[in-house]
Amino acid sequence: MKVEAPSSFSSPEELWTSLFDSIGERIGPCFARSETRERAKAYLRGLLSPVERKNGWQLAEEAGFSTPYAMQYLLNRAVWESDQLRDQLQAYVRQMIGDPNGVYVLDETGFLKKGKKSVGVQRQYSGTAGRVENCQIGVFLAYATEAGHTLVDRELYLPKSWTHDRERCREADVPEEVGFATKPQLAARMLWRALDAGLCAKWVTGDCVYGSNRPVRTGLEERLQAYALAVKCSEKVEVLGSCKRVDRIADGLSPDQWQRLSAGSGSKGPRLFDWACIELDKPEQQGWQRSLVVRRSVVSGEKPADLAYVLVFAPCGTTLAEMVAAIGTRWTVEQCFEEGKGEVGLDQYEVRSWQGWYRHITLCMLAHAFLMVLRIQSQVQMPQTGENEENEEKKRWRPSQPHFPSQSLGAFKGMRGLACP
Repeated sequence: MKVEAPSSFSSPEELWTSLFDSIGERIGPCFARSETRERAKAYLRGLLSPVERKNGWQLAEEAGFSTPYAMQYLLNRAVWESDQLRDQLQAYVRQMIGDPNGVYVLDETGFLKKGKKSVGVQRQYSGTAGRVENCQIGVFLAYATEAGHTLVDRELYLPKSWTHDRERCREADVPEEVGFATKPQLAARMLWRALDAGLCAKWVTGDCVYGSNRPVRTGLEERLQAYALAVKCSEKVEVLGSCKRVDRIADGLSPDQWQRLSAGSGSKGPRLFDWACIELDKPEQQGWQRSLVVRRSVVSGEKPADLAYVLVFAPCGTTLAEMVAAIGTRWTVEQCFEEGKGEVGLDQYEVRSWQGWYRHITLCMLAHAFLMVLRIQSQVQMPQTGENEENEEKKRWRPSQPHFPSQSLGAFKGMRGLACP
């Protein structure tokens, strides 16, 4: 179901209030006590506000509290389930932008931390920093359609240094039943949950952390769920009855097997690459095909081209252009991380516990989804000609097109001066 542009609001502020009241009603049942419910809404307002840092003190100050204790209590000790809120988030996204042609994107992001007390923290590689850092790693599932994109699920990666130290886990309030799980295992849990919840998608995409994991691919094939997942150059596949490395297959491609296609529009125009598609041995599923897609960067001079490899499982007849379009959707999760951290405080928490992490992150995801919908439905102010000076500030406004959210969330919030009404 696509978002329909509004036509009955007299101002952007009225639209904001209506949408926020609607989402407040939706999440209300997640909180048994009215005080907790109102604090959660205040927390959301703070995340949506222009407050520079979205930590406990500043969110409390934005909400009019004299101390941060109410916000800390909401995250650490109040009675409510973050998973129930996540389910409401997915229902909200399904209602507002759900589309059978949607795309799931898997990825992780790092949260730099000091000390050893924050749950899941250790020195580990962070793609955010581009190096080994003392950090936490969150694995996320994003959902993208023509209307917009947002995060819809999350899991905290808990390294073995934590799961093998039960006392350390107890200090961080990690549930006893939580054991070690790899990032692909966490990703699979999120995928099965979202698919079972009815948030439909045509494709699943992700980088080689997830694509090189055979159980993830097998699970998707068993569900007849198309995927376009990146793999390492050493990945082996079955082609013409023999097992070969994907990079060796790419070495044998002839010039006429390459096509130049755009993987979508970037800040500098179309993201052009050369692409080749090799049909692999057929899967057990009737009417489906496996393919290896090779992407080659466009270079000039003596610089060697960079190659990337993607395994595709899709209905027979799927074209290379369709595969490339799905692969190109992977960038949306990076934008979700950038917007989540830059606009709604995804990485600005000060909690150390398991429960605190999940609660803050889920509330931030909900705030990001709300901003996405608000941006889609927002009225764009257009000055009318021929107005006198007294009415100069009055604007004629028209709905933005839902499928073309042309502004970044940062620009959108700046334009709106987004302090919550």
